[in-house]
Amino acid sequence: MRVDAVFENAHVLVPGGTSSAVAVLHGRIVALGDEATALPARERVDLAGATVVPGFHDAHNHLTWFGMSLDELPLGPDACASVEDVYDAVARRAATQPPGSWIVGSGYDQNKLAGGHPTRQGLDRAAPEHPVRLKHTSGHMSVVNSAVLERLDLGNVPAGGDVVTDAVGSPTGLLREQAQLLLRPLIYPTPLDTVVRAIDRASERFLAEGITSVQEAGIGGGLVGETPCELAAYQRARDEGVLRVRATLMVASSVLHEIEHAESDAVAFSLDLGMRSGFGDEWLRIGPMKIFADGSLIGRTSAMHEDFEGEPGNRGYFQLPEEELAGTILRAHAAGWQVATHAIGDRAVTAVLDAYAAALARYPRADHRHRIEHCGVIPPGELRRLAGLGLIPVPQGRFVHEIGDGMLAALGPERADWCYRGRSFLDAGCVLPGSSDRPVVQGAPLLGIADLVRRRTAGGQLLGAAEALTPAQALHAYTAGSAYAAFRERDLGTLEVGKLADLAVLSADPTEEANLDSVTVLGTVVGGELVYQRS
Repeated sequence: MRVDAVFENAHVLVPGGTSSAVAVLHGRIVALGDEATALPARERVDLAGATVVPGFHDAHNHLTWFGMSLDELPLGPDACASVEDVYDAVARRAATQPPGSWIVGSGYDQNKLAGGHPTRQGLDRAAPEHPVRLKHTSGHMSVVNSAVLERLDLGNVPAGGDVVTDAVGSPTGLLREQAQLLLRPLIYPTPLDTVVRAIDRASERFLAEGITSVQEAGIGGGLVGETPCELAAYQRARDEGVLRVRATLMVASSVLHEIEHAESDAVAFSLDLGMRSGFGDEWLRIGPMKIFADGSLIGRTSAMHEDFEGEPGNRGYFQLPEEELAGTILRAHAAGWQVATHAIGDRAVTAVLDAYAAALARYPRADHRHRIEHCGVIPPGELRRLAGLGLIPVPQGRFVHEIGDGMLAALGPERADWCYRGRSFLDAGCVLPGSSDRPVVQGAPLLGIADLVRRRTAGGQLLGAAEALTPAQALHAYTAGSAYAAFRERDLGTLEVGKLADLAVLSADPTEEANLDSVTVLGTVVGGELVYQRS
Protein backbone atom coordinates (compact mmCIF):
# COMPACT_ATOMS: atom_id res chain seq x y z
CA MET A 1 0.00 0.00 0.00
CA ARG A 2 1.33 3.40 -1.00
CA VAL A 3 0.14 6.13 1.33
CA ASP A 4 -0.22 9.85 0.72
CA ALA A 5 2.21 10.98 3.40
CA VAL A 6 4.34 9.79 6.28
CA PHE A 7 5.24 12.22 9.06
CA GLU A 8 8.30 10.67 10.66
CA ASN A 9 11.17 11.21 13.08
CA ALA A 10 8.71 12.60 15.61
CA HIS A 11 7.65 12.25 19.23
CA VAL A 12 3.99 11.33 18.70
CA LEU A 13 1.66 11.28 21.71
CA VAL A 14 -0.77 8.38 21.30
CA PRO A 15 -3.16 6.81 23.82
CA GLY A 16 -1.11 5.06 26.48
CA GLY A 17 2.31 6.08 25.19
CA THR A 18 4.31 7.47 22.30
CA SER A 19 5.11 6.61 18.70
CA SER A 20 7.58 7.84 16.10
CA ALA A 21 5.60 8.31 12.89
CA VAL A 22 2.14 8.79 11.37
CA ALA A 23 1.07 7.48 7.95
CA VAL A 24 -1.89 9.09 6.16
CA LEU A 25 -4.11 7.88 3.34
CA HIS A 26 -7.19 9.78 2.10
CA GLY A 27 -7.07 12.09 5.11
CA ARG A 28 -7.00 9.40 7.78
CA ILE A 29 -4.34 7.72 9.87
CA VAL A 30 -3.56 4.24 8.51
CA ALA A 31 -0.43 3.33 10.48
CA LEU A 32 1.78 4.49 13.34
CA GLY A 33 5.41 3.98 14.35
CA ASP A 34 7.64 1.50 12.52
CA GLU A 35 4.69 0.25 10.48
CA ALA A 36 4.13 3.78 9.20
CA THR A 37 7.82 4.35 8.44
CA ALA A 38 8.00 1.13 6.42
CA LEU A 39 5.22 2.15 4.03
CA PRO A 40 5.98 3.65 0.61
CA ALA A 41 4.65 7.20 0.42
CA ARG A 42 4.12 9.99 -2.10
CA GLU A 43 5.56 12.41 0.46
CA ARG A 44 7.74 11.96 3.52
CA VAL A 45 7.96 14.76 6.08
CA ASP A 46 10.89 14.69 8.51
CA LEU A 47 9.73 16.40 11.73
CA ALA A 48 13.23 16.44 13.24
CA GLY A 49 12.15 15.18 16.64
CA ALA A 50 9.20 17.55 17.11
CA THR A 51 6.28 16.55 19.31
CA VAL A 52 3.03 15.64 17.56
CA VAL A 53 -0.33 15.85 19.34
CA PRO A 54 -3.92 15.69 18.08
CA GLY A 55 -5.01 18.93 16.48
CA PHE A 56 -6.38 21.25 19.15
CA HIS A 57 -10.16 21.51 19.39
CA ASP A 58 -11.80 24.59 20.92
CA ALA A 59 -15.16 23.47 22.33
CA HIS A 60 -16.60 26.99 22.79
CA ASN A 61 -15.47 29.90 20.69
CA HIS A 62 -17.00 32.60 18.51
CA LEU A 63 -15.25 32.23 15.18
CA THR A 64 -17.24 34.86 13.28
CA TRP A 65 -17.22 37.37 16.14
CA PHE A 66 -13.45 36.96 16.46
CA GLY A 67 -12.86 37.30 12.75
CA MET A 68 -14.95 40.46 12.62
CA SER A 69 -13.14 41.89 15.65
CA LEU A 70 -9.89 41.85 13.68
CA ASP A 71 -11.30 44.74 11.60
CA GLU A 72 -12.59 46.64 14.65
CA LEU A 73 -10.94 49.24 16.86
CA PRO A 74 -8.94 47.33 19.52
CA LEU A 75 -9.73 48.44 23.07
CA GLY A 76 -8.19 45.67 25.16
CA PRO A 77 -5.58 46.24 27.88
CA ASP A 78 -2.72 46.15 25.36
CA ALA A 79 -4.26 49.18 23.62
CA CYS A 80 -6.05 51.12 26.37
CA ALA A 81 -5.19 51.52 30.05
CA SER A 82 -7.81 54.14 30.86
CA VAL A 83 -11.17 55.34 29.64
CA GLU A 84 -9.41 58.43 28.29
CA ASP A 85 -7.27 56.12 26.15
CA VAL A 86 -10.52 54.69 24.77
CA TYR A 87 -11.82 58.14 23.88
CA ASP A 88 -8.49 59.03 22.21
CA ALA A 89 -8.60 55.83 20.15
CA VAL A 90 -12.16 56.59 19.04
CA ALA A 91 -11.19 60.16 18.11
CA ARG A 92 -8.25 58.92 16.03
CA ARG A 93 -10.48 56.45 14.19
CA ALA A 94 -13.13 59.15 13.62
CA ALA A 95 -10.51 61.34 11.94
CA THR A 96 -9.97 58.63 9.30
CA GLN A 97 -13.62 57.89 8.51
CA PRO A 98 -16.30 59.92 6.74
CA PRO A 99 -18.98 61.53 8.96
CA GLY A 100 -21.96 59.27 9.54
CA SER A 101 -19.98 56.02 9.23
CA TRP A 102 -19.95 53.57 12.14
CA ILE A 103 -17.03 53.32 14.53
CA VAL A 104 -17.03 49.91 16.18
CA GLY A 105 -14.55 49.02 18.91
CA SER A 106 -14.16 45.77 20.82
CA GLY A 107 -12.45 44.20 23.80
CA TYR A 108 -12.75 46.79 26.55
CA ASP A 109 -13.08 45.61 30.16
CA GLN A 110 -14.11 48.15 32.79
CA ASN A 111 -12.24 46.10 35.41
CA LYS A 112 -8.98 46.94 33.62
CA LEU A 113 -9.74 50.53 32.60
CA ALA A 114 -8.92 53.43 34.88
CA GLY A 115 -12.22 55.30 34.93
CA GLY A 116 -14.48 52.28 34.38
CA HIS A 117 -17.01 52.03 31.56
CA PRO A 118 -16.85 54.62 28.77
CA THR A 119 -19.91 56.89 28.60
CA ARG A 120 -21.96 58.39 25.83
CA GLN A 121 -20.82 61.88 26.81
CA GLY A 122 -17.16 60.91 26.39
CA LEU A 123 -17.88 59.24 23.07
CA ASP A 124 -19.87 62.27 21.93
CA ARG A 125 -16.81 64.44 22.49
CA ALA A 126 -14.51 61.97 20.76
CA ALA A 127 -16.68 61.39 17.68
CA PRO A 128 -19.47 63.98 17.41
CA GLU A 129 -20.24 63.11 13.77
CA HIS A 130 -20.22 59.30 13.94
CA PRO A 131 -22.40 56.58 15.45
CA VAL A 132 -20.20 54.68 17.91
CA ARG A 133 -20.56 51.23 19.46
CA LEU A 134 -17.94 49.77 21.81
CA LYS A 135 -18.29 46.06 22.60
CA HIS A 136 -17.38 44.80 26.06
CA THR A 137 -14.89 41.92 26.00
CA SER A 138 -17.55 39.59 27.45
CA GLY A 139 -20.02 40.33 24.65
CA HIS A 140 -22.69 40.89 27.28
CA MET A 141 -22.81 44.67 27.04
CA SER A 142 -22.01 47.57 24.75
CA VAL A 143 -21.56 51.32 25.13
CA VAL A 144 -23.00 53.64 22.48
CA ASN A 145 -22.97 57.37 21.96
CA SER A 146 -25.88 59.78 21.69
CA ALA A 147 -26.06 59.45 17.92
CA VAL A 148 -26.98 55.79 18.44
CA LEU A 149 -29.15 56.22 21.55
CA GLU A 150 -31.36 58.70 19.72
CA ARG A 151 -32.24 56.00 17.19
CA LEU A 152 -33.12 53.28 19.74
CA ASP A 153 -36.58 52.39 21.01
CA LEU A 154 -35.71 52.91 24.66
CA GLY A 155 -39.35 52.56 25.66
CA ASN A 156 -39.30 48.86 24.73
CA VAL A 157 -36.23 47.35 26.37
CA PRO A 158 -36.35 43.54 26.04
CA ALA A 159 -36.72 41.49 29.20
CA GLY A 160 -33.42 40.12 30.44
CA GLY A 161 -31.51 43.33 29.84
CA ASP A 162 -31.33 46.95 30.89
CA VAL A 163 -30.25 50.41 29.78
CA VAL A 164 -28.04 51.79 32.55
CA THR A 165 -28.86 55.31 33.76
CA ASP A 166 -26.98 57.83 35.88
CA ALA A 167 -28.03 59.48 39.13
CA VAL A 168 -30.50 61.76 37.36
CA GLY A 169 -32.02 59.00 35.22
CA SER A 170 -30.23 59.79 31.99
CA PRO A 171 -28.83 56.87 29.92
CA THR A 172 -25.06 56.50 30.28
CA GLY A 173 -24.85 54.71 26.94
CA LEU A 174 -24.32 51.29 28.53
CA LEU A 175 -26.65 48.57 27.17
CA ARG A 176 -26.51 45.31 29.10
CA GLU A 177 -27.49 41.81 27.99
CA GLN A 178 -30.73 41.64 25.97
CA ALA A 179 -30.91 45.45 25.77
CA GLN A 180 -28.26 45.13 23.06
CA LEU A 181 -31.00 43.75 20.81
CA LEU A 182 -32.25 47.35 20.55
CA LEU A 183 -29.35 47.83 18.16
CA ARG A 184 -30.63 45.18 15.75
CA PRO A 185 -32.64 47.50 13.47
CA LEU A 186 -29.44 49.50 12.90
CA ILE A 187 -26.81 46.78 12.40
CA TYR A 188 -28.52 43.45 11.64
CA PRO A 189 -28.22 41.28 9.62
CA THR A 190 -24.51 41.24 8.84
CA PRO A 191 -23.86 40.80 5.09
CA LEU A 192 -22.70 37.32 4.11
CA ASP A 193 -19.56 38.75 2.50
CA THR A 194 -18.56 40.15 5.91
CA VAL A 195 -19.20 36.83 7.66
CA VAL A 196 -17.22 34.86 5.05
CA ARG A 197 -14.30 37.29 5.42
CA ALA A 198 -14.44 36.83 9.19
CA ILE A 199 -14.40 33.03 8.82
CA ASP A 200 -11.41 33.30 6.49
CA ARG A 201 -9.39 35.55 8.81
CA ALA A 202 -10.24 33.59 11.95
CA SER A 203 -9.45 30.23 10.35
CA GLU A 204 -6.02 31.46 9.30
CA ARG A 205 -5.22 32.48 12.88
CA PHE A 206 -6.51 29.19 14.28
CA LEU A 207 -4.24 27.11 12.07
CA ALA A 208 -1.22 29.09 13.27
CA GLU A 209 -2.18 28.07 16.82
CA GLY A 210 -2.57 24.37 16.06
CA ILE A 211 -6.37 24.46 16.08
CA THR A 212 -7.99 22.06 13.62
CA SER A 213 -11.57 21.91 14.99
CA VAL A 214 -13.87 24.44 16.64
CA GLN A 215 -17.36 24.64 18.05
CA GLU A 216 -19.00 27.95 17.15
CA ALA A 217 -21.10 28.99 20.16
CA GLY A 218 -24.15 30.49 18.51
CA ILE A 219 -25.33 31.26 14.99
CA GLY A 220 -28.49 32.61 13.40
CA GLY A 221 -29.90 34.78 16.17
CA GLY A 222 -29.69 35.87 19.80
CA LEU A 223 -26.86 37.97 21.19
CA VAL A 224 -24.11 36.27 19.20
CA GLY A 225 -25.71 35.45 15.84
CA GLU A 226 -24.78 37.69 12.92
CA THR A 227 -27.50 36.83 10.38
CA PRO A 228 -30.40 34.41 9.92
CA CYS A 229 -28.39 33.13 6.91
CA GLU A 230 -25.28 32.32 8.95
CA LEU A 231 -25.16 28.64 8.02
CA ALA A 232 -25.14 29.71 4.37
CA ALA A 233 -22.06 31.82 5.08
CA TYR A 234 -20.26 28.79 6.49
CA GLN A 235 -21.28 26.71 3.48
CA ARG A 236 -19.99 29.41 1.17
CA ALA A 237 -16.76 29.69 3.12
CA ARG A 238 -16.28 25.97 2.73
CA ASP A 239 -17.04 26.09 -0.99
CA GLU A 240 -14.48 28.88 -1.41
CA GLY A 241 -11.85 27.03 0.61
CA VAL A 242 -11.61 29.62 3.39
CA LEU A 243 -13.20 27.50 6.14
CA ARG A 244 -9.89 25.90 7.05
CA VAL A 245 -10.90 24.22 10.31
CA ARG A 246 -13.63 21.69 11.03
CA ALA A 247 -16.64 23.50 12.48
CA THR A 248 -19.55 22.40 14.64
CA LEU A 249 -22.18 25.15 14.77
CA MET A 250 -24.42 25.76 17.77
CA VAL A 251 -27.80 27.09 16.68
CA ALA A 252 -29.39 29.94 18.66
CA SER A 253 -32.53 28.83 20.49
CA SER A 254 -34.50 31.69 18.91
CA VAL A 255 -34.03 30.06 15.49
CA LEU A 256 -35.79 26.83 16.41
CA HIS A 257 -39.53 26.69 15.90
CA GLU A 258 -42.49 24.36 15.78
CA ILE A 259 -42.77 22.48 12.49
CA GLU A 260 -45.57 20.44 11.04
CA HIS A 261 -45.04 16.74 11.67
CA ALA A 262 -46.80 13.42 11.99
CA GLU A 263 -48.17 12.83 15.46
CA SER A 264 -45.81 9.91 15.96
CA ASP A 265 -42.67 11.90 15.06
CA ALA A 266 -40.59 13.58 17.78
CA VAL A 267 -39.36 16.47 15.64
CA ALA A 268 -41.77 19.21 16.67
CA PHE A 269 -39.16 21.79 17.76
CA SER A 270 -36.51 22.03 15.10
CA LEU A 271 -35.09 23.78 12.08
CA ASP A 272 -36.88 23.58 8.75
CA LEU A 273 -36.86 20.09 7.22
CA GLY A 274 -36.42 18.64 10.71
CA MET A 275 -32.67 19.23 10.88
CA ARG A 276 -31.08 18.97 14.32
CA SER A 277 -27.79 18.22 16.10
CA GLY A 278 -25.50 15.95 14.09
CA PHE A 279 -26.50 16.96 10.55
CA GLY A 280 -23.44 17.51 8.36
CA ASP A 281 -20.09 15.94 7.58
CA GLU A 282 -16.43 15.93 8.62
CA TRP A 283 -16.02 19.66 7.92
CA LEU A 284 -19.31 21.34 8.80
CA ARG A 285 -21.97 20.10 11.19
CA ILE A 286 -24.96 21.34 13.15
CA GLY A 287 -24.24 20.97 16.84
CA PRO A 288 -26.28 21.80 19.94
CA MET A 289 -29.04 24.30 20.43
CA LYS A 290 -27.49 27.25 22.29
CA ILE A 291 -29.54 29.10 24.90
CA PHE A 292 -28.60 31.81 27.41
CA ALA A 293 -29.65 31.49 31.04
CA ASP A 294 -27.80 34.51 32.41
CA GLY A 295 -25.05 37.02 31.74
CA SER A 296 -21.48 37.84 32.67
CA LEU A 297 -19.52 37.44 35.89
CA ILE A 298 -17.08 40.29 35.25
CA GLY A 299 -20.02 42.41 34.06
CA ARG A 300 -21.89 41.45 37.26
CA THR A 301 -25.03 40.41 35.40
CA SER A 302 -24.82 36.64 35.97
CA ALA A 303 -27.61 35.23 38.15
CA MET A 304 -26.30 34.66 41.68
CA HIS A 305 -27.78 33.27 44.89
CA GLU A 306 -26.01 36.01 46.89
CA ASP A 307 -25.03 39.62 46.19
CA PHE A 308 -21.97 40.48 44.17
CA GLU A 309 -19.09 41.56 46.37
CA GLY A 310 -19.45 45.24 47.29
CA GLU A 311 -22.83 45.66 45.55
CA PRO A 312 -25.65 45.10 48.04
CA GLY A 313 -28.82 44.06 46.27
CA ASN A 314 -27.17 43.14 42.98
CA ARG A 315 -27.51 39.43 42.29
CA GLY A 316 -27.60 39.72 38.52
CA TYR A 317 -30.52 38.36 36.52
CA PHE A 318 -31.70 35.77 34.03
CA GLN A 319 -31.75 36.46 30.30
CA LEU A 320 -35.27 35.08 30.08
CA PRO A 321 -37.86 33.86 32.62
CA GLU A 322 -36.86 30.61 34.29
CA GLU A 323 -40.07 28.94 33.13
CA GLU A 324 -39.31 29.83 29.51
CA LEU A 325 -35.73 28.59 29.89
CA ALA A 326 -36.91 25.24 31.24
CA GLY A 327 -39.64 24.96 28.61
CA THR A 328 -37.24 25.60 25.73
CA ILE A 329 -34.75 23.06 27.06
CA LEU A 330 -37.57 20.51 27.43
CA ARG A 331 -38.82 21.00 23.86
CA ALA A 332 -35.34 20.83 22.35
CA HIS A 333 -34.46 17.72 24.35
CA ALA A 334 -37.71 16.03 23.34
CA ALA A 335 -36.95 16.77 19.67
CA GLY A 336 -33.55 15.08 19.89
CA TRP A 337 -31.29 18.11 20.16
CA GLN A 338 -28.12 18.26 22.16
CA VAL A 339 -28.56 21.35 24.35
CA ALA A 340 -25.83 23.81 25.34
CA THR A 341 -26.95 26.32 27.98
CA HIS A 342 -24.90 29.36 28.94
CA ALA A 343 -24.95 29.58 32.74
CA ILE A 344 -22.31 31.38 34.79
CA GLY A 345 -23.81 32.40 38.13
CA ASP A 346 -24.55 29.74 40.75
CA ARG A 347 -28.26 30.54 40.70
CA ALA A 348 -28.32 30.13 36.92
CA VAL A 349 -26.44 26.83 37.17
CA THR A 350 -29.00 25.55 39.69
CA ALA A 351 -31.88 26.55 37.42
CA VAL A 352 -30.28 24.84 34.44
CA LEU A 353 -29.64 21.66 36.42
CA ASP A 354 -33.31 21.68 37.44
CA ALA A 355 -34.34 22.12 33.80
CA TYR A 356 -32.15 19.29 32.53
CA ALA A 357 -33.29 17.01 35.34
CA ALA A 358 -36.94 17.66 34.51
CA ALA A 359 -36.39 17.09 30.78
CA LEU A 360 -34.54 13.82 31.35
CA ALA A 361 -37.15 12.59 33.82
CA ARG A 362 -39.95 13.25 31.35
CA TYR A 363 -38.13 12.03 28.23
CA PRO A 364 -35.30 9.69 29.27
CA ARG A 365 -32.49 9.59 26.71
CA ALA A 366 -29.13 7.88 26.86
CA ASP A 367 -25.95 9.68 25.79
CA HIS A 368 -27.57 13.10 25.39
CA ARG A 369 -24.34 14.98 26.21
CA HIS A 370 -26.20 18.14 27.23
CA ARG A 371 -23.82 20.88 28.27
CA ILE A 372 -23.50 23.85 30.59
CA GLU A 373 -21.41 26.47 28.83
CA HIS A 374 -19.01 28.15 31.28
CA CYS A 375 -20.59 26.61 34.42
CA GLY A 376 -18.77 29.48 36.03
CA VAL A 377 -19.75 29.33 39.70
CA ILE A 378 -20.88 25.97 41.05
CA PRO A 379 -21.01 24.98 44.74
CA PRO A 380 -19.86 21.51 45.85
CA GLY A 381 -23.34 20.02 46.22
CA GLU A 382 -24.26 20.80 42.65
CA LEU A 383 -21.14 19.09 41.29
CA ARG A 384 -22.58 15.69 42.18
CA ARG A 385 -25.88 16.52 40.50
CA LEU A 386 -24.08 17.73 37.37
CA ALA A 387 -22.19 14.47 37.03
CA GLY A 388 -25.20 12.35 37.94
CA LEU A 389 -27.21 13.85 35.09
CA GLY A 390 -24.45 13.05 32.61
CA LEU A 391 -23.86 16.73 31.79
CA ILE A 392 -20.73 18.24 30.27
CA PRO A 393 -19.37 21.43 31.89
CA VAL A 394 -17.54 23.74 29.47
CA PRO A 395 -15.39 26.19 31.48
CA GLN A 396 -12.58 28.32 30.05
CA GLY A 397 -9.13 27.97 31.59
CA ARG A 398 -7.82 31.16 30.02
CA PHE A 399 -10.45 33.15 31.92
CA VAL A 400 -8.43 32.56 35.08
CA HIS A 401 -5.48 34.54 33.81
CA GLU A 402 -7.06 37.26 31.70
CA ILE A 403 -10.23 38.11 33.63
CA GLY A 404 -9.67 36.22 36.87
CA ASP A 405 -8.99 39.37 38.90
CA GLY A 406 -12.35 40.78 37.82
CA MET A 407 -14.07 37.50 38.66
CA LEU A 408 -12.48 37.43 42.12
CA ALA A 409 -13.54 41.02 42.74
CA ALA A 410 -17.12 40.13 41.79
CA LEU A 411 -17.28 37.02 43.99
CA GLY A 412 -15.19 37.85 47.03
CA PRO A 413 -13.06 35.29 48.90
CA GLU A 414 -15.86 33.03 50.17
CA ARG A 415 -16.96 31.92 46.67
CA ALA A 416 -13.58 32.07 44.92
CA ASP A 417 -12.95 28.33 45.11
CA TRP A 418 -16.22 27.64 43.24
CA CYS A 419 -15.10 29.70 40.24
CA TYR A 420 -14.30 28.14 36.86
CA ARG A 421 -13.43 24.77 38.27
CA GLY A 422 -11.29 22.15 36.57
CA ARG A 423 -10.12 19.23 38.70
CA SER A 424 -13.43 19.03 40.58
CA PHE A 425 -15.27 18.29 37.35
CA LEU A 426 -12.93 15.41 36.58
CA ASP A 427 -13.08 14.10 40.14
CA ALA A 428 -16.89 14.10 39.94
CA GLY A 429 -16.73 11.94 36.81
CA CYS A 430 -17.47 14.56 34.14
CA VAL A 431 -15.81 14.78 30.74
CA LEU A 432 -13.99 18.11 30.57
CA PRO A 433 -13.50 19.89 27.21
CA GLY A 434 -11.01 22.66 26.51
CA SER A 435 -12.26 26.01 25.24
CA SER A 436 -11.53 29.73 25.13
CA ASP A 437 -14.76 31.68 24.41
CA ARG A 438 -12.58 33.72 22.07
CA PRO A 439 -12.61 36.70 21.53
CA VAL A 440 -13.58 37.24 25.18
CA VAL A 441 -9.97 36.22 25.93
CA GLN A 442 -7.04 35.06 23.80
CA GLY A 443 -7.80 31.72 22.19
CA ALA A 444 -4.45 30.01 21.65
CA PRO A 445 -4.84 26.52 23.17
CA LEU A 446 -1.28 26.46 24.52
CA LEU A 447 -2.19 29.50 26.65
CA GLY A 448 -5.37 27.79 27.83
CA ILE A 449 -3.52 24.61 28.70
CA ALA A 450 -0.98 26.53 30.79
CA ASP A 451 -3.77 28.31 32.67
CA LEU A 452 -5.65 25.08 33.37
CA VAL A 453 -2.45 23.94 35.07
CA ARG A 454 -1.32 27.11 36.84
CA ARG A 455 -4.53 29.01 37.67
CA ARG A 456 -2.80 32.35 38.25
CA THR A 457 -4.59 35.61 37.48
CA ALA A 458 -2.82 38.42 35.65
CA GLY A 459 -2.56 40.14 39.03
CA GLY A 460 -0.71 37.16 40.48
CA GLN A 461 -3.52 35.73 42.60
CA LEU A 462 -4.09 31.98 42.79
CA LEU A 463 -7.68 31.18 41.86
CA GLY A 464 -8.81 27.80 43.19
CA ALA A 465 -5.51 26.01 43.73
CA ALA A 466 -7.31 22.67 44.17
CA GLU A 467 -8.77 22.99 40.66
CA ALA A 468 -5.41 22.80 38.87
CA LEU A 469 -5.03 20.09 36.24
CA THR A 470 -1.91 18.20 35.26
CA PRO A 471 -0.50 19.14 31.84
CA ALA A 472 -1.64 15.77 30.48
CA GLN A 473 -5.19 16.37 31.72
CA ALA A 474 -5.20 19.85 30.19
CA LEU A 475 -4.03 18.52 26.82
CA HIS A 476 -6.68 15.77 26.99
CA ALA A 477 -9.33 18.46 27.56
CA TYR A 478 -8.28 20.43 24.45
CA THR A 479 -8.29 17.29 22.30
CA ALA A 480 -10.26 14.22 23.38
CA GLY A 481 -12.53 16.09 25.82
CA SER A 482 -13.64 18.60 23.21
CA ALA A 483 -14.16 15.87 20.61
CA TYR A 484 -16.45 14.01 23.02
CA ALA A 485 -18.46 17.16 23.75
CA ALA A 486 -19.20 17.41 20.01
CA PHE A 487 -19.94 13.69 19.44
CA ARG A 488 -16.73 13.56 17.36
CA GLU A 489 -14.62 11.08 19.34
CA ARG A 490 -14.79 8.44 16.60
CA ASP A 491 -12.92 10.76 14.24
CA LEU A 492 -11.05 13.26 16.41
CA GLY A 493 -9.30 13.79 19.72
CA THR A 494 -6.61 11.09 19.71
CA LEU A 495 -4.04 9.84 17.22
CA GLU A 496 -5.17 6.33 16.33
CA VAL A 497 -5.49 4.28 13.18
CA GLY A 498 -8.77 5.09 11.43
CA LYS A 499 -9.13 8.62 12.79
CA LEU A 500 -8.78 11.84 10.82
CA ALA A 501 -5.18 12.92 10.39
CA ASP A 502 -5.44 16.27 12.20
CA LEU A 503 -2.15 17.04 13.94
CA ALA A 504 -0.45 19.85 15.80
CA VAL A 505 3.35 19.79 15.52
CA LEU A 506 4.97 21.37 18.58
CA SER A 507 8.47 22.43 19.57
CA ALA A 508 8.27 20.50 22.85
CA ASP A 509 6.09 18.08 24.79
CA PRO A 510 3.22 20.05 26.41
CA THR A 511 2.62 17.31 28.98
CA GLU A 512 5.88 18.37 30.67
CA GLU A 513 5.13 21.37 32.89
CA ALA A 514 8.61 22.79 32.39
CA ASN A 515 7.77 23.29 28.71
CA LEU A 516 4.57 25.28 29.14
CA ASP A 517 6.24 28.68 28.90
CA SER A 518 8.29 27.89 25.82
CA VAL A 519 6.37 25.40 23.66
CA THR A 520 5.28 26.75 20.28
CA VAL A 521 3.37 25.52 17.23
CA LEU A 522 5.70 24.54 14.39
CA GLY A 523 3.06 23.21 12.03
CA THR A 524 -0.56 22.17 11.64
CA VAL A 525 -1.89 19.25 9.61
CA VAL A 526 -5.57 18.88 8.64
CA GLY A 527 -6.68 15.72 6.90
CA GLY A 528 -3.06 14.77 6.28
CA GLU A 529 -2.17 18.07 4.59
CA LEU A 530 0.38 20.44 6.07
CA VAL A 531 -1.70 23.64 6.08
CA TYR A 532 0.50 25.77 8.34
CA GLN A 533 4.25 25.83 8.83
CA ARG A 534 6.02 28.36 10.99
CA SER A 535 8.42 30.38 8.90
